Amino acid sequence: MKEKRFTIYQICFMALMTAILCILAPMSVPVGPVPVTLATMVIYFTVYVIGPWAGTGSVCIYIMLGIAGLPVFSGYAGGLGKIAGPTGGYIVGYIFMALIGGVIIEKTRRNIWAAMLAWVLGTAVLYAFGTAWYIYLTNSSLAGALGLCVLPFIPGDIAKIVLGTLIGKAVRAALVRGNVMTAAAK
Repeated sequence: MKEKRFTIYQICFMALMTAILCILAPMSVPVGPVPVTLATMVIYFTVYVIGPWAGTGSVCIYIMLGIAGLPVFSGYAGGLGKIAGPTGGYIVGYIFMALIGGVIIEKTRRNIWAAMLAWVLGTAVLYAFGTAWYIYLTNSSLAGALGLCVLPFIPGDIAKIVLGTLIGKAVRAALVRGNVMTAAAK
């Protein structure tokens, strides 16, 4: 079996994308118990540009930095308490969203429409994971949790999917043209 390692370029891109996520994700607008953030859009962009494995790695690093106490989660919060709280399932769900969406995008050779559909599926998994966690910790009903934690976010997430994917496609194309990244880079 061939051992797969990240290249220096991939590690640098992972660090850069983690930094972007750490800068943009804490900016939030409270909408009930779950805030609106730019985290998902940055993840859509990141994974489209650097691929599912490096992109998911970037998300994992972001989460570990937050658990370590850096104020990178919504509202400039950090620490294990944020992950263990009612909205922590959405943060952990970023990993599954990045991996599922990224693998589909890679398998469809970054077809723009397939990418957007992949993000819809990945975001649905994020919603399911985060909402289940929220229901478990708050003893809410499914209908109540969906009304608070999912339905208000669907229009914004659709816009973030479109923007993150289109910007990701443009940035990746520029990086390939500039010989910074190969078209086959995963």
